[in-house]
Amino acid sequence: MLIRLEDICLTAYHGVLAQEREQGNTFMVTVSLEVPESRGVLTDDIAHTINYQQVYDIVCQQMAKPSNLLEHVAGHIRHALQQAWPKAQVHVQVKKKNPPVGGQVAWATIEL
Repeated sequence: MLIRLEDICLTAYHGVLAQEREQGNTFMVTVSLEVPESRGVLTDDIAHTINYQQVYDIVCQQMAKPSNLLEHVAGHIRHALQQAWPKAQVHVQVKKKNPPVGGQVAWATIEL
């Protein structure tokens, strides 16, 4: 079973440059958790599956911690989700809008 939250849009303060850390930027996070089929399929009980709200809260908590590198914050998100659901295979994508690279780039993206 695959559970995915796509394009969680957040303002955060990640980046190597001081300006990025002070002004912040728009980030999009997508997380996928692959787990054996949950009992929730049969029971219709939130206690028997992965709760989307808990996933969202973990992503927000980790995005609130400034990092220089996107791969660092993605690693923290993945680790926190794996701690919460040890049997899950976790995939994380973090996108930064308009990265400061001296040219026009819509998004910089890292995937773990």
